[in-house]
Amino acid sequence: MIRHVIWEAGKSGTKVCLRGQAPSDYPEFAAFLVESGIDAIAETPGSCIVVKQAVALAERWEG
Repeated sequence: MIRHVIWEAGKSGTKVCLRGQAPSDYPEFAAFLVESGIDAIAETPGSCIVVKQAVALAERWEG
């Protein structure tokens, strides 16, 4: 469902940002969001480094 919303929003030019605890607690979810084409992720300050690493790996994998 989340991937579908991101894709549909992207087709219409709407930016998507997810704010919540899940990307902070589960770096693999942050990677999933990147792979799905999300525009921005808001995470908690304490998990910033872990999420940043997951996003960087996902972006490298895509490229």
